[in-house]
Amino acid sequence: MTKATPNPEADNQLVIETLGPTKIDNPLLAKAASAANRIAENIAWDAFTDDSQRILMDATLASVENLAADSQRPASFEQAGARRKIYFDPSKVRAGILTAGGLCPGLNDVIRSLVMTLFYRYGVQNIQGIRYGYQGLIPSYGHALVTLNPSTVAEIHQFGGTMLGSSRGNQSVEELVDSLERLNMNILFCIGGDGTLKGALYISQEIRERGLKISVIGIPKTIDNDISLVSRSFGFETAVAVATEVIRSAHTEALGAPWGVGLVKLMGRDSGFIAATAALARGDANFVLIPEIDFDVDGPGALLDRLYRRLSSRGHAVIVVAEGAGQKFFSDEALERDASGNVLNKDIGTYLAERIKAYFRDLGQEINLKYIDPSYIIRSAPANSTDQVFCSFLGQKAAHAAMAGKTNCLIGQWNDHFVHVPIARAIEVRKKVDPMGELWNSVLERTGQPNLTAEG
Repeated sequence: MTKATPNPEADNQLVIETLGPTKIDNPLLAKAASAANRIAENIAWDAFTDDSQRILMDATLASVENLAADSQRPASFEQAGARRKIYFDPSKVRAGILTAGGLCPGLNDVIRSLVMTLFYRYGVQNIQGIRYGYQGLIPSYGHALVTLNPSTVAEIHQFGGTMLGSSRGNQSVEELVDSLERLNMNILFCIGGDGTLKGALYISQEIRERGLKISVIGIPKTIDNDISLVSRSFGFETAVAVATEVIRSAHTEALGAPWGVGLVKLMGRDSGFIAATAALARGDANFVLIPEIDFDVDGPGALLDRLYRRLSSRGHAVIVVAEGAGQKFFSDEALERDASGNVLNKDIGTYLAERIKAYFRDLGQEINLKYIDPSYIIRSAPANSTDQVFCSFLGQKAAHAAMAGKTNCLIGQWNDHFVHVPIARAIEVRKKVDPMGELWNSVLERTGQPNLTAEG
């Protein structure tokens, strides 16, 4: 039998960096022994994960068979979880937690899970909250640290937002690492999206160059669900649930008036997962516009023409648009960027509302359009129960990774398993809705939406 050989390209890209050999018994071993004593002697209690446990990146049989035919091992992720041996002495750990970027349901839940796991499972007593993202590590901002323990985080999961505050902006990596050294922090948890994870990557690189032993663990936070190699990000389920109710309201408004139009703008700067998933869940949307799918406003077969046909036959319509859709209509306008360097999208929602009104006004046809932008309501909502459970897992797995000396990686979920993903791989490209994939095809089937590019 031919033994499968490593696939160097795939393996090297998914290698997880570690600070050094793990030589300290995990405090959970004692807890495991106690638990084992309370159950039947013939049942082995073992909730630990070994570095050799891997999760396939592509779990399809065809992929595995093709690689096996070439005697190559398929690409795989290191599975997340508690290790029997850890790198850090819990009594010496000084951990820091920060949240950065836009608000998202579940931030407080992740903070709480991190604190509870570090404090109760590992016995870490020194946990500090860093205020307002990376600003909190820059002395000139003057943000004091917040002591975190089970008492200070006991009720935070009941509220939206983040108890630590958040901010955007590029900070000096050298200053950030200087502060970590001054504060004697040896673990830093960075909860945030693409910009935050890039910061975590740069911090990790600077730490490595200085020869320091500081673990940096990312927990991907993006309400848009657009981080690569992460099948789902926290807050997304809550966002879809709230957005679904907004679509229902828009449908009710559209039904309540002659030639009624409900126009809903949802989050989705580069990827249309929220708009597509919420529209699929509710089933009331007639047109779904996302960044990945081109559409025209004017011309035969374009949006306004199709909207007219819809209203003529049914008397009402619901349009769901992601914030990043249709940016080609603003090509003549100057680009603007936020403090993190992200391109600020022009307001496609108000643009469409005005174009729709003008089109029907020119036709002499009265319409009743209701425009709804619930973005900040959704972003600041508390996490629902599904996201709360997910956030608990993310916090626990992040704590386990850090204590084992993993660094420069994030916690993600892949093929229903929690895994360690190198930060550099996760932020290479944005995850997007596949125009030929199952999600978008399901949206088309559910809505009956035609092609919206102008004919001819």
